[in-house]
Amino acid sequence: VPNYRLLVCAAEPGPLRTTGGVELIAPHGLDGLHRAGTVIVPAWHSPSRTPPAPVLDALRRAHREGARVVGLCGGAFVLAAAGLLDDRPATTHWMYAPALAKSFPKVRVDPRELYVDDGDVLTSAGTAAGIDLCLHLVRIDHGSDAANALARRLVVPAHRVGGQAAYMDLSLPEEISGDPLATVISWALENLSEKFDIEVLATRAYMSRRTFDRRFRSLTGSAPLQWLLTQRVLQAQRMLETTELQVEEIARRCGFRSPVALRGHFRKQLGIPPAAYRDAFRTRDPEGAADEEAGGD
Repeated sequence: VPNYRLLVCAAEPGPLRTTGGVELIAPHGLDGLHRAGTVIVPAWHSPSRTPPAPVLDALRRAHREGARVVGLCGGAFVLAAAGLLDDRPATTHWMYAPALAKSFPKVRVDPRELYVDDGDVLTSAGTAAGIDLCLHLVRIDHGSDAANALARRLVVPAHRVGGQAAYMDLSLPEEISGDPLATVISWALENLSEKFDIEVLATRAYMSRRTFDRRFRSLTGSAPLQWLLTQRVLQAQRMLETTELQVEEIARRCGFRSPVALRGHFRKQLGIPPAAYRDAFRTRDPEGAADEEAGGD
């Protein structure tokens, strides 16, 4: 496996405490970024906190000078604050995706992806997805054989199928529960089996379609139609995990016009078909599992 020359850089000297409580020393200052071919921002401890101006300036300069810039998980917020994600696709941990979209409306946030490669700027979802993106970088730099060898050494898949959508919890965020639209959103979540559209939601909110769309995007960081489809797929995920219902019945209960429509949207959002998702995530009865083990002897 080829080696990279790694420089750990920081904006300030002295011990630095990570979010996990580990202290480390960064031997290099921000001037180290000027020599880098790739700059990786490993995380950012608070999406609501603006990164220091010297850090943003150093990132912009490194990018102008040709460096490839990577944001892992919350590191996407630092790249966005530097303006490096303007008018670009990007991702971050699904928990922070709405905050990223709301704080930086010029960024085309896609919370479904494990990582997004936009050429000279790349972003990843949460911790494990950072490994996926780094393996992708090795694959670009040194080929598939090197990336596969490194994946075997790490005991991880060389390339994961699907995205982070399968792991997302898309319940209503607490911070929007007091907004007038929250009532309409709650109604939609309680009536997903009904075949309603965005016009119905706008009418229930006593708004024009255009005003509703604008307010909804501002509140949730998502287009209303995409949010509705995502919620229908999420409902299908829960049913696949916890029931033995056939896909046809799940499609009906989630408001899809047919099983074919459910399968299409499910695969588009999660990257895998419903049957494969059920096999991977179905909740198993511990007693049933024990019986299976006993019966296998």
